[in-house]
Amino acid sequence: MIPAQLKDPVLSLFRIVTGVLFLCHGAASIFGVFGGNPVTGGAVPFATWPGWWAALIQLVCGALVLVGLFTRPAALLASGSMAYAYFVVHQPDHLMPLQNGGELAALFCWSFLLVAVLGPGNWALDALLSRRRSTVTEPAVAPASVPV
Repeated sequence: MIPAQLKDPVLSLFRIVTGVLFLCHGAASIFGVFGGNPVTGGAVPFATWPGWWAALIQLVCGALVLVGLFTRPAALLASGSMAYAYFVVHQPDHLMPLQNGGELAALFCWSFLLVAVLGPGNWALDALLSRRRSTVTEPAVAPASVPV
């Protein structure tokens, strides 16, 4: 395989892994699984601002990005929520992510921005639906009539 052939599979795998990690992060905070919320170790109380809503975004957008459905809007929302988390939660403590504990927020923010810009890759429901729509909407080519 040459590097140009690796672009779509690697982009798809990057999207899938990033989506799984984000989904797990949201599931930990909403359901208290995988060790629970990183701060409390349990589930975040229902509908509390901003923790529960951030976890809901992580869960839903992580799932959408994972399967590649509505990928660009979901990735953009996920990127924005991580930018908010970085600047509101982490950055007031220190400027640098290594000093304020915001490495994950910064990495997720930029990772999802990359997915939003580059798209989901070929291994995505968005790509599958796009291929199906193009085959359904393409007009059938009529055979050329032969004059008699």
